Amino acid sequence: MTTATRSADRRFRLFPTLTGYQRGWLGPDVLAGLSAGAVVIPQAMAYATIANLPVQTGLYTCMVPMLVYAMLGGSRAMSVSTTSTIATLTATTLVSAGVAAGSDDPIPDLMALTMLVGVILLVARLAKLGSLVENISRATIVGIQVGVGATVAVGQLPKLLGETVNFSGHGFIRSLVAVAEALPGANWTTIALSAGSIAVLLVVKRFAPRVPGPLIVVAAGILLVAFAGLDGAGVELIAPVPQGFPPPALPSFANVGALLPGALGIAVMAFLESAAVARGIRKPGEPQVDSNQELFATGAANTLGSFFQVLPAAGGFSQSAVNQGAGARTQLSTIVTVVLAVLVVSFLGPVLSLLPQATLAALVFVAVVGLIDIASLVRFWRISRTDFWIAVSTAAVGLTAGLLLAVAVGVVATLVVVLRELDKLRIDVGEPVDGVLPIRLLGPLYTANVLANENAVLDAAAAHRDIRAVALELTRMSVTSVTVLDTLADLDRELEGSGVELRLAAVPEAGATVARRTRWYAGLEAEGRVYPTLGEATAGRAPR
Repeated sequence: MTTATRSADRRFRLFPTLTGYQRGWLGPDVLAGLSAGAVVIPQAMAYATIANLPVQTGLYTCMVPMLVYAMLGGSRAMSVSTTSTIATLTATTLVSAGVAAGSDDPIPDLMALTMLVGVILLVARLAKLGSLVENISRATIVGIQVGVGATVAVGQLPKLLGETVNFSGHGFIRSLVAVAEALPGANWTTIALSAGSIAVLLVVKRFAPRVPGPLIVVAAGILLVAFAGLDGAGVELIAPVPQGFPPPALPSFANVGALLPGALGIAVMAFLESAAVARGIRKPGEPQVDSNQELFATGAANTLGSFFQVLPAAGGFSQSAVNQGAGARTQLSTIVTVVLAVLVVSFLGPVLSLLPQATLAALVFVAVVGLIDIASLVRFWRISRTDFWIAVSTAAVGLTAGLLLAVAVGVVATLVVVLRELDKLRIDVGEPVDGVLPIRLLGPLYTANVLANENAVLDAAAAHRDIRAVALELTRMSVTSVTVLDTLADLDRELEGSGVELRLAAVPEAGATVARRTRWYAGLEAEGRVYPTLGEATAGRAPR
């Protein structure tokens, strides 16, 4: 069996993290799954409210997507449900597509959105775009997260004050207006509950990070309603939570065109978050994260989950960190979390229906405020002003023009920076040897930079008027294109017009195989102007 075959087998094996499972791992995996469930289940319910969706959609996201990722994913400890960033982009997409305001039942359109996200990720996997997507810079991600954090945090303030209005997905400015409108109708009991919940979450996070703070505040909120009658004091409760697992259903395709732009943005962020979490929690000695495998696993999790009324899913850092911190050794811990979510939705619906809206708003508020990463902005300013301005610009667009546009701006800005770096000339011009000028191209040639490289070679040749030949080393030309080959042929003609011969050296076999399909390169070989090494081309020894 070849190395490539073994790699393919490892990539598509079901439950790859369970390979070689040891009995001693069972206890840590079960404990980790329960610990992660105590965090991810309340958080997923809270994140559903960001998109103005019933809390049970968050619960459902803790089932099928998590199970599918456990079957296909390569990270041993990553927990895949929804995240605050994904939930916010979902809200923005539903609003921009007119679904939030124009539909009595947004769930079929939510299912269509989740399916679109999954299909986009699967198509990206087929195209092997894993490493390409990961070129999106850290600055872009920080900028988007700052925009998400500020927008959602402000959007939760009316609920924390006791108002039921939800402006998720409408942008930062409208959320500020909603806060101003909510102040006169603030409920002091709700404010006290919100402040207490936020304080508990922050204290637990600071001094007892292994304690499931979300579970504590959810349980406390339910107990206060059940035994202290907070609902009678004007504290609003969530909508009743139905019991039981959702039956599979088909999504609505009525608004697919309007949902597609948002689905693209969500797919990019879902993969970026998942890949970042998977790499961030990988321990030394564990298998390296395969970008394309993660694309496949995340895409399949969304595609299959879409039939069960779930939010778009991605790897979440907080629950994954809890999962790993509790000792998770494999994705069996995730399966334990799935079982716990099924038990909750099957038997605790009436109990969850006693949950105050302000409690979930406090969970969201604390989670998204952590996305406003000022420390990273300061670090960008100190190290790279380009990264700083990309992050600030992306955040500014998110706060003023919308988060989906911010994703697009951030991606475009990153690609512009990448192309600018690739376009930088990297050539090494040597000293002429017996009338032959040796030149090394230190970077690959591609459509966007080949003309600049041609001009640089011509300038170098013009600066040495006494040369009779240029020996050009092309060790980086393992992949080529018609544009590159045509430009090299034009370089040959330009040099010939000046009485200078072009010699090529060290062309990789893969590039040479393609180049031989052109009459120019085949003629170059026939004339003996293609050499194995730059030294032989410079010395004029017999070519291959």
